[in-house]
Amino acid sequence: MAFKTAMACRLINRKSVIGARSMSSWWRSVDPAPKDPILGVTEAFLADPSPDKVNVGVGAYRDDNGKPVVLECVREAERRIAGKLNMEYLPMGGSVKMVEETLKLAYGENSEFIKDKRIAAVQSLSGTGACRLFADFQKRFSPDSQIYIPVPTWANHHNIWRDAQVPQRTYHYYHPESRGLNFAAMMDDVKNAPNGSFFLLHACAHNPTGVDPTEEEWREISHLFKDKNHFAFFDMAYQGFASGDPERDAKSIRIFLEDGHHIGIAQSYAKNMGLYGQRVGCLSVLCEDEKQAVAVKSQLQQLARPMYSNPPVHGALIVSTILGDPDLKKLWLKEVKVMADRIISMRTALRENLEKLGSPLSWKHVTKQIGMFCYSGMTPEQVDRLTKEYHIYMTRNGRISMAGVTTHNVGYLANAIHEVTKSA
Repeated sequence: MAFKTAMACRLINRKSVIGARSMSSWWRSVDPAPKDPILGVTEAFLADPSPDKVNVGVGAYRDDNGKPVVLECVREAERRIAGKLNMEYLPMGGSVKMVEETLKLAYGENSEFIKDKRIAAVQSLSGTGACRLFADFQKRFSPDSQIYIPVPTWANHHNIWRDAQVPQRTYHYYHPESRGLNFAAMMDDVKNAPNGSFFLLHACAHNPTGVDPTEEEWREISHLFKDKNHFAFFDMAYQGFASGDPERDAKSIRIFLEDGHHIGIAQSYAKNMGLYGQRVGCLSVLCEDEKQAVAVKSQLQQLARPMYSNPPVHGALIVSTILGDPDLKKLWLKEVKVMADRIISMRTALRENLEKLGSPLSWKHVTKQIGMFCYSGMTPEQVDRLTKEYHIYMTRNGRISMAGVTTHNVGYLANAIHEVTKSA
């Protein structure tokens, strides 16, 4: 009897081992994913023990002491809503009040399109979620279409449309020699694209270059889009944060609306309200009429249902509280201008420091570009030297997050940049 019991135990153990081996083999083919080029910079920065280290890679606002900022209007909104909300689900389309106020920012306070209910709009998981929802919508309802993406662009744009299985093409945008817009080549690409193509456009503060078309150039782009019947999808991650004026930063969108385009917009409150971790955004699509808008919104909600079902409530309440109260909105406008002005002042300081050092290169592009990022023109090898020799961290494409530049480190940063570029 003891022998049979022992044999039975061995068989059970053997089966357990075989089962364990079988289960462990499920994921043997999984290799580590490549590190995100932006998030990896912060990881390396945090691991560096140097007291002189500087992080100008992260795309998040910092004050002049290099510290994260929570806006006063956000704190006040949180105080007002504290203890007053339940934990029920939002509708699949999100907070109606937040979406209404968000559309006013993009389309205009007194927009006829809002009044006529021609906009299909849903709350999204920040701007990334808005882009992803639209990419899936494009794939489902225009399955043979492609998306034209500027060179360069925010790296995650490629991931978003790739994972939505939308074929990608690129169009010229940045001109490395002038550190500005390659307008002629861009217009050629728009002209040569098949009629009815989808184009991704940065509404303002182009990421990563900080190079935006002028108002006149936007008008020419809009007219050509009209001739070609192209669809413009705007990613607007920096409204208000670029110039300090949300109306000015929405100018590209208003031009397209004036010219009669039906457009799509991804909006985010990560940068302009500092709500990075709240993931508050909005996806909107301008339609022909109210009936079409109802249909489009229903399909956007249908796409969201298996993805995340319902967006989170807390951040949406913060946004709707701020934008829905005249005093809080006035405070927000004041604070967002303070953030934008600090970024602009750091651009001036960086350029002046480089010029005082006698750099043989032109650094005019530092102050010509706009928004959070400066596309410095440094090579990957020069960036590697900055990190190795000076403990300065940024993405290898030379993109400097101006939010990480302060009055305390701008001299050190300029000197390091000068040292690695003076023999270029």
